[in-house]
Amino acid sequence: MELAELGLLDDGDIDLVEAGIALARADRASVDGSKLRRLVSGWSIALQGDRPPVSGQGRARRLAALIAGEAGLTGASDDYDNPLNADLVAVAERGRGLPISLSILYVALARRVGWPAEALNLPGHVIVEVKGGVDSALIDPFDHGSGITRERAIAIARHGGGEPVSGQFEAMSNRQLLVRLITNQASRARSSGDPKRALTLYQRMTLIAPQSTSLWWERARLEQLLGHNLAARGSLTAMLETTHDAGVARRIQAALVALARSDS
Repeated sequence: MELAELGLLDDGDIDLVEAGIALARADRASVDGSKLRRLVSGWSIALQGDRPPVSGQGRARRLAALIAGEAGLTGASDDYDNPLNADLVAVAERGRGLPISLSILYVALARRVGWPAEALNLPGHVIVEVKGGVDSALIDPFDHGSGITRERAIAIARHGGGEPVSGQFEAMSNRQLLVRLITNQASRARSSGDPKRALTLYQRMTLIAPQSTSLWWERARLEQLLGHNLAARGSLTAMLETTHDAGVARRIQAALVALARSDS
């Protein structure tokens, strides 16, 4: 799978494991995704071979027993900022990852065996909700797949600077999950003074999520910062074609005028 293909797919048709392999190959062309595929396939066979749990709590415990227990995949607390923690293939090989990368694996596995699961967007963190016939359960993949209460999830959100409305959290789409995975790396590139790397990552994000005006805006800012004014105009024009917000459209037009003046 190529990254450009992801932008053409309906969100529900995105295979998170294959997308993760494609993203890993964008940085490491020789990456072999077969271990990750075998790992997820083995997990799904194990789940299907069991007497399947019906409750969300039972399903959550079974997922954690496989991913965190048997495979040993958990949070990379000792080298959190290592870019490999946002690389699904490397996560499978090293046994450590970010909340978002681990959450993707939990969600992908649950859905592969027909269990409804969502990755929930908390400020500075990601957790997973697994649903059963009569209940649902929350998992913190970064903390060895431990089960957490909704009150604990709210506390995590507050610690990150957010306040969920009525204890509800946003469930991320497949496309949002992949963008969040890359955003972690882009933020670190920006903070470390590497705008070229950040631009490369925003280029990937706009391939995956071409309808996201905010991604095009940040890409254009980086292109302008690096003196790539022609590319910046192209990004702003693409953004203009995707937005339905009159205020945003005016900002884009003003930015295009400013770029034209700087070139004259």
